[in-house]
Amino acid sequence: MRARRALAAVLAGAALVLGGCGIDNDIRDHLEDTYELQNSSGDSETYSATTPVGTTTADIVAAVPPAARQADGGSEYLRYDDDIVIVSAAPGGSTVHVEDIDERYRSGFFAYLGPGFNPGSPAGAVGSGGPGDAK
Repeated sequence: MRARRALAAVLAGAALVLGGCGIDNDIRDHLEDTYELQNSSGDSETYSATTPVGTTTADIVAAVPPAARQADGGSEYLRYDDDIVIVSAAPGGSTVHVEDIDERYRSGFFAYLGPGFNPGSPAGAVGSGGPGDAK
């Protein structure tokens, strides 16, 4: 009986770990399944949505919660472990752009958005003392 409980605990733990992997695949899968692909280049895609920025963003967040979220200049920015999703206004709805966290992110391009968008900083961390953080 003890062996069964131990095995069940190990399997449950493995399911949690494996379930947490691929979160960024979940966001990309969700966007692909929900919106119309307009353009693809390398590791970035642009989709069109028929709903305004606020509604589109709320739908995305409800389906796949981001690590951080910020609005700036009428656009919404959603940070995932390995992707940035930018929802912006477009005629007849909105545009959804997803790109890998690459040099633009790592060089601090999105740092102006605040906590969770600083290079290397987890969501909610402020001034953790790492490279690129304000001291």
